[in-house]
Amino acid sequence: MRRILTVTLMTVLAAPGLAWAADATGGGDMAKAFAVLAAGLGFGLAAGLCGLGQGRAAGSAVDAMARQPGAIARIQTAMLLGLAFIESLTLFVFVIAVILLFVKS
Repeated sequence: MRRILTVTLMTVLAAPGLAWAADATGGGDMAKAFAVLAAGLGFGLAAGLCGLGQGRAAGSAVDAMARQPGAIARIQTAMLLGLAFIESLTLFVFVIAVILLFVKS
């Protein structure tokens, strides 16, 4: 709790200095800066969490295949379908990130 309070206090104390140091004429590009930030954070978060999800899905499928060798074909089909759905999230976020970065606002 003390560490969170310290980080929050440092952020609050640093914010006015950053705002004061900002150039008054450079505010027109903030939309592009936020688009780049959103694209980077969104794609990084989606890729990382999809990687974790794919790892869990593959691990669970291997565990299920080891327990029931007779059902390997059905388990493998379900795993591949699940991996495709998980990967589609990353691809959708990639398309949205490209749109954010290259469409002029």
